[in-house]
Amino acid sequence: MEITWLGHSSFLLEDSKGRKVLMDPFDESVGYPVFEGEVDIVTISHYHFDHSYTEKVKFSHIADKSGFFYLCDIPVAGIPSYHDKMQGAKRGENMIFIVEMDGYRICHLGDLGYILSAEEIKSLGKVDILLIPIGGNYTIDGKEASKLAHSINSSLIIPMHYNTPMLSFQLDGLENFLTYMKNGEKVGSNKLSIDGPLEGEKQVKILNYK
Repeated sequence: MEITWLGHSSFLLEDSKGRKVLMDPFDESVGYPVFEGEVDIVTISHYHFDHSYTEKVKFSHIADKSGFFYLCDIPVAGIPSYHDKMQGAKRGENMIFIVEMDGYRICHLGDLGYILSAEEIKSLGKVDILLIPIGGNYTIDGKEASKLAHSINSSLIIPMHYNTPMLSFQLDGLENFLTYMKNGEKVGSNKLSIDGPLEGEKQVKILNYK
């Protein structure tokens, strides 16, 4: 399968059958090019402008609620969480999505604003690829993200929702997260191709935002 980072918290997943899942698409005010195209499924963690823009997307299904679904024969699980440390009182709810494609379980944490409890982590099940916000301010920061990533213990970790020269508002950069994770490999592209079994644990892959 192929994972493409579109910038911010948005990813395009494509499996070996050509099925596509678009996650947390943003509008033009975020600073990155807006996604335009046709996909099978769109997942939306919450309805803020930088996570829910679908006006230029053709799609068959939207996943924006909790529950377990089979959409285009792709298993999708929505798991409720919060956008802040006050059980949603400040910024509302957030939906974690787990998508199964080509035998891999990809977990997108959305705009998670707190460290998940042991029970919440258990509810995720096995995670192969973790897409985790690290930029602080609106989500968990680099230190918190590192603690959570170690607890989830996925094979691959892809950071998202952090500061780059293209982003139109201020977030923390990569540095704090990488300091605590103690590893990080630059892929040199905004695409990551995965084929075969994943080896190792907690390997941080840094995708290029350009």
